[in-house]
Amino acid sequence: MDIFSRMRAGEPIRPTDEGHGLVLEAYREAAMTVMEMNSAYRTPEEVLSYLRRLTTGTIDDSAFIVLPFHTDFGRNITIGRDVFINSNCTMLDQGGITVHDSVKLGPNVTLVTSNHPLDPSDRKAVVSTPIVLERNCWIGAGSIVLPGVTVGEDSVVGAGSVVTRDVEPRTVVAGSPARVIRRL
Repeated sequence: MDIFSRMRAGEPIRPTDEGHGLVLEAYREAAMTVMEMNSAYRTPEEVLSYLRRLTTGTIDDSAFIVLPFHTDFGRNITIGRDVFINSNCTMLDQGGITVHDSVKLGPNVTLVTSNHPLDPSDRKAVVSTPIVLERNCWIGAGSIVLPGVTVGEDSVVGAGSVVTRDVEPRTVVAGSPARVIRRL
């Protein structure tokens, strides 16, 4: 299994692993592409073109992303139909980020798929798990979604929340850590 497959499978990735140089190269490529994309006004079509240069996933033509947009890796992002991503979104996508149809992300939303082991002697390792935003969910401004979380269909994450565990479909959560406020 190559290092990118291992990463997507949630295996620890260490700087000493065979193929780690490919990961570093992907980071450099993402940094250059994102910097160029954010350096001037871009049409919606140009923004999608930049994202497609990075990702191995699909980006639907109907998605609308407001710049600036940030990613550290870019390879593992999939964006569905009629998705709206507001300004200053950050997607740290080593573990994979899937944004299903009709999802809305407020400004300054951060999606983080990577973490480090608790063992101090192994803290240079990175362990990544996917984030899935199911159909028609809405992530409020300034929210952070942590590794391995699925936000269920038609759910709402209140502004400024830190989502540490899965959100059931048709549920409103808010706070840090996010807690259920009500069912829809």
